[in-house]
Amino acid sequence: MMQWSKIRAIAFDLDGTLIDSVPDLAAATNATLAQSQYPPVTEALVRSWVGNGAQVLMQRALSYVSAMPEDAPALQALLEQTMPQFMYHYGEHLQKHSLLYPGVLATLQKLKQAGFKLAIVTNKPHGFTVSLLTAFGLDGLFCEVLGGDSLAKMKPDPMPLQHLLKLWQLDESHLLMVGDSKNDILAAKAANVMSIGLTYGYNYGEDISLSNPHAVCENFADIEQYLLS
Repeated sequence: MMQWSKIRAIAFDLDGTLIDSVPDLAAATNATLAQSQYPPVTEALVRSWVGNGAQVLMQRALSYVSAMPEDAPALQALLEQTMPQFMYHYGEHLQKHSLLYPGVLATLQKLKQAGFKLAIVTNKPHGFTVSLLTAFGLDGLFCEVLGGDSLAKMKPDPMPLQHLLKLWQLDESHLLMVGDSKNDILAAKAANVMSIGLTYGYNYGEDISLSNPHAVCENFADIEQYLLS
């Protein structure tokens, strides 16, 4: 039986969990689309597309504006051509409009002070992840930062969480995954670790509780009741 009292380490998703990064992702997406003479898309659409890494975000955007299926060879060729442009534009827009969610900094500091090992497990490219953490003063809180390109596989595959278990020599019962997306919960289930789902992030319009995490929280600070009581 899983027990909160056994948790020694916590893996956090980034986008939609710690940081609302969609405004900058939308700006970068639209700057990239404009270079190919496509019309802009709404921030709400981008919010529904994020969570599977930069390439999938751009693939979904290009499919939407071109009306080509995501797996069409012509779309794949276009995606290969535009990804360097997207990476450039996102680097330019990385922290212009992104914001920390309420309670994130204070709660992370409390958890670190309480002795928990903290990690980032995100599908965002590692370089952008480190830059964002530094911009928001979070970089010193995490022992390990895993981006979508850090390992051979990313969430919902359990590999990043299994990497942490091996790195820190932890039992499965010692690790918790905290995220806003079904990809976070699926990865946790596959790695046989506990999970907390947050309701305020990006989950493709689905209620996070449908993924059956061990707990559901409406605010980031609410995770403290399970870990610091």
